Amino acid sequence: MSIQLCNINQWIEDNKASFLPPVCNKLMHEKQLKVFFVGGPNQRKDFHIEEGEELFYMKKGSMELIVQEQGAFKTVAIQEGQVFLLPGKIPHSPQRKDDTIGLVVERERAKQELDCLRYFVNDSTESLFERWFYCDDLGVQLVPVIKEFFASEQCKTGRPVPGTIPENPHFHPDGQLQLENPFNLKEWLQSHRTEIHQNGKKNLFDGAKYKSDVIIYGKGVDEFKPIQHEIWLWQLEGESVVKLNGQDITLKSDDSLLIPAGEEHQLMRDADSCFLMSVAMPTPNENI
Repeated sequence: MSIQLCNINQWIEDNKASFLPPVCNKLMHEKQLKVFFVGGPNQRKDFHIEEGEELFYMKKGSMELIVQEQGAFKTVAIQEGQVFLLPGKIPHSPQRKDDTIGLVVERERAKQELDCLRYFVNDSTESLFERWFYCDDLGVQLVPVIKEFFASEQCKTGRPVPGTIPENPHFHPDGQLQLENPFNLKEWLQSHRTEIHQNGKKNLFDGAKYKSDVIIYGKGVDEFKPIQHEIWLWQLEGESVVKLNGQDITLKSDDSLLIPAGEEHQLMRDADSCFLMSVAMPTPNENI
């Protein structure tokens, strides 16, 4: 097993050409967890819908995420340094600016899950064109669907073609949920610093509202038995030591490490200046 340790700032610098048009994104990890960074500019008309959650963090600059919330369109502005967890089944359309870099983390799809790419009629919530598909590489799979739309009658006329919109789609968007607001990660760390170091950890998002486990670890030691999904670690401040596969791996500020599925590991943080983020997004059991 190779150790997937990298410094995020250096990784972004090494891959800076990937964040310019027309590509604008680069995957850091692409197995159970999809960890990638996105540049710009990228102005889109399409809306993406998936069953899993998406974690957004703006490392440089700001972005807008247009969402459909409770049946109406809304713009979620994510500023530099802010974090936002998008629930599943929410139509969303990222709008990114020039000279920006954002982190996105999402999970692989279970075999029974389908994604949807949807266009709406003007500014209404009526579906103009949509395609449902099993998503294993969104960056590759979006392009032919977008090309299909621009060559379609719906694109030319602005009207849906009867019989092309499923009457019984794989799932309906969540029309009841009210989204939480993005917030500044560093400010959140400062306001919860004492609590985190006293208790050893704190959830960044309410575990009762979300399926993802995004945990901030402070001073302490934690041991983990093997699990069936990956964990992505990001050293926000200070240093940590990760015991993995018989090795001691030191994480310094802005280092990241992917813990493979099925691997036990230990996290050791011995200073009050340490903050370590852990991101886990379990893929649903296919038998459910």
